[in-house]
Amino acid sequence: MREAVIVSAVRTAGGKAPRGTLRDTRPEFLGKLCMEEAIRRCGPSFKPEMIDDVIWGCATPEQAAGMNTSRITARYAGIPESVPAVTVNRFCSSGSQAIAFAAEGIIANRCDIVLAGGVEHMSMIAMGGITRPNPDLVLDPEVSKVYTSMGQTAENVARRYNVTREEQDEFSVTSHKRASDAQKSGRFKEEIVPVPVKITTLGPDGRPVTQEILYDYEEGIRHDANLEAMSRLRPAFVPGGTVTAANSSQTTDGAAAVMVMSADKAKELGIKPRLKYVGFAVAGCGPDEMGIGPVFAVPKVLKRTGMELKDIGLIELNEAFASQSLYCIRELGLNREIVNVNGGAIALGHPMGATGAKLTATLMYEMERRQVRYGMVTMCIGGGQGAATIFELIK
Repeated sequence: MREAVIVSAVRTAGGKAPRGTLRDTRPEFLGKLCMEEAIRRCGPSFKPEMIDDVIWGCATPEQAAGMNTSRITARYAGIPESVPAVTVNRFCSSGSQAIAFAAEGIIANRCDIVLAGGVEHMSMIAMGGITRPNPDLVLDPEVSKVYTSMGQTAENVARRYNVTREEQDEFSVTSHKRASDAQKSGRFKEEIVPVPVKITTLGPDGRPVTQEILYDYEEGIRHDANLEAMSRLRPAFVPGGTVTAANSSQTTDGAAAVMVMSADKAKELGIKPRLKYVGFAVAGCGPDEMGIGPVFAVPKVLKRTGMELKDIGLIELNEAFASQSLYCIRELGLNREIVNVNGGAIALGHPMGATGAKLTATLMYEMERRQVRYGMVTMCIGGGQGAATIFELIK
């Protein structure tokens, strides 16, 4: 059977939406930089016209990221018009879905080389501001659950499965501390594509001064995060609740790109394969407790690949909220020491359409550092789903 391998994976640092460093940088530009770098890392002999397809995730493929942003971004990145492109949307797992579609197309012999990934620019979208839900469905006792706000779903998980405020805050502090250590030690450096950004500040004379910087660091990390400060925050979504801004993921601007090839094509081109795609699964769950999705997706992908949880040496679990992350870890019996070893979305952000590809890049470099054979990327999905992907390190 044909094998799909990852030969390069890169991402931008996350911009803290809606007022972060990347707030005025267009999503097509973030994607362009990642696509160009993923191509460049394939070596000087690799040409963009060799790509068979571009599959790009975006959870809000409208407004600033509308009009098939995959196609626009690919052309912006210098990929010729003969190469097709599609934007896919499975909300928070759009980036993982893009990689899975790429890998499965290669395994099925539909293509040999696919550029996958995703983007989200949460500063430029009206979050929940222009939706027009079907009034009949809003009144339906079952279907209406899909409209449950993400914060409410996190509160539901905390209440239904007894995840305390203190546990959530402790988890969040750990996320920041791990991310802080990773950034200070340079562990993110290889995976991050610097973004040129023009910023304007006031000079000594009070006049605006504009300068260009290269944005290549994670601005959402609280390097001084501590339990005492977090415990003082008020609930963000429900009066008397336990979910706060500090134990929730950050809204984020960012992009990530992953070059996927058939193993034979990588060998033919002399490009070193880094990870082998092993399998992917999605599963449904209650929309009003969407955060528990990984509890169903992880066993499903393990069963489909004939693997056991003990085979997995590293896990990137998207931290949409501390409440759902803790429940998934507890219910699945995950080893906390191998989950989000460099911090997670609470500290690093969750650029929805890019998150799956972003986490894949982070996982790849950490698997190589630790020489871990199998790694997993998993996340919950708004609307009540979960996704999980397994990769194998190619030594």
